[in-house]
Amino acid sequence: MKARRGPPATATQRVYQGIYQAIVEHRLAPGARLREEELAESFGVSRTVVRQALQRLAADSVVELRHNIGAQVPHPDLAQAVHVFDARRVVECDIARRLAGKLSAAQLAELRALVLAEAQAHARGDAAAAIQLSGRFHQALAALAGNPVFVRLIDELLPTTSLLIALYQRGDRPGCVTHRHDEVIAALLAGTPAQAAAEMRRHLNELEASLVGGAESRPLRDVFAAYRDADQPADPAAGT
Repeated sequence: MKARRGPPATATQRVYQGIYQAIVEHRLAPGARLREEELAESFGVSRTVVRQALQRLAADSVVELRHNIGAQVPHPDLAQAVHVFDARRVVECDIARRLAGKLSAAQLAELRALVLAEAQAHARGDAAAAIQLSGRFHQALAALAGNPVFVRLIDELLPTTSLLIALYQRGDRPGCVTHRHDEVIAALLAGTPAQAAAEMRRHLNELEASLVGGAESRPLRDVFAAYRDADQPADPAAGT
């Protein structure tokens, strides 16, 4: 989900990005063990590279490093959703307030392109792509606000949000539904700062209200099959 342009990815960045995306796209289940040997084989890298990536992921609160257990995907309880969505409302409603009436035609086109791509992913049944594009929409808004701390906070909150959705979302309630993103854009374009913030709050409130259900695990080799033979796009935020 943290797709950004940059120089060619290092091996550590590639592993970082692969694990991050696997979590936010629900290809790794909450609580899944991240064994260094399996990851090294899956990505075609050394265990040292894997260890470096896991340490960075832990520093970014994306994975947990537990004594005598090793790395694993966090397994947030439903009570954590209150804190996660409280934080997202504080940050993202302020982002919406700051952007209301200030987006250029090119910036609006960028946001609409993400929403269209998300709708197309939903239409063809590509859930992983839809989840990734939904996250990119929220990341794009944070980037447009011009505050790098907002970007970092959203990047840290998205994986936990995804884990909560994987664990607790009702089957009849999709996560970030595309029409809500359209309505956020409409509020940013035509509304006052207060109206834009209110639309973002409504969107996040609906996402939080959709939580209550389960998740299943997949072998690491299957999860990371796409990363064995080719480097992936870089994630400058993950370091070198």
